[in-house]
Amino acid sequence: MSGSLPSPRGREQPEADLCLIARPLDFLAEVHLRERQICALIDGIVSARAFDRRAAVSILRFLNEEVCVHLRDEAEDLFQALAGRCRDDESIDTVLTRVRADQERATALLPEVRRALQVRLDSGGSLSDADRAVLAQFADRVRRHLIVENAIILPMARARLTRADLRRLASGMRSRRGLSGTRELPDAE
Repeated sequence: MSGSLPSPRGREQPEADLCLIARPLDFLAEVHLRERQICALIDGIVSARAFDRRAAVSILRFLNEEVCVHLRDEAEDLFQALAGRCRDDESIDTVLTRVRADQERATALLPEVRRALQVRLDSGGSLSDADRAVLAQFADRVRRHLIVENAIILPMARARLTRADLRRLASGMRSRRGLSGTRELPDAE
């Protein structure tokens, strides 16, 4: 997987490897890794005495360019496909409801997170205690849903989704990113 080692705090974070879209579950795992790296950058900003401009730019770039399309990948394709493939006794609907709720709580904080970082980038100075609290709360909420997605949803998707489901998932991901191509999944998928 490309970019599997976290970058040092404050360094530019590479985007997820778009070539992985041909293997959409691997691509989602890669984006989840990026989300954890962004949470680590947020932790660094929250605990630092001086404001780290480079880290703030990396965080804002991810939040502005990647996170919303990733959430759509999950909501519009992955979660629906998984709900259709799992048995009732697997309780996937309960798991998906929990993840959606955690995502909604994190997403509700996005305007405050963006504002806190942008104000500091524009004016300098340190984060207020209230800004630090919002950033920490956001990172905590993101981590909550990542735990469930990585421990339950992605393994269940690997077990239940068909090749046709994976092709649809990859197609939706490409479309949302303005990419063309229908590269076939390798036989091992």
